[in-house]
Amino acid sequence: MNMLLIVVAIIALVLLLTGGFVPSLNFLLWVGVILLVIAVIAFLVRSMSGRRGA
Repeated sequence: MNMLLIVVAIIALVLLLTGGFVPSLNFLLWVGVILLVIAVIAFLVRSMSGRRGA
């Protein structure tokens, strides 16, 4: 699960950069923001729950 969060965060950053540099692909900016928010929320929920996964 932790590796999945890292992959989602990296994809979100790539989409944010792509959406920022290429104005015609502006929707990628919003997709990147949404993925980044989901990754942060998942990380916070996981850290607050106190569970330690493998």
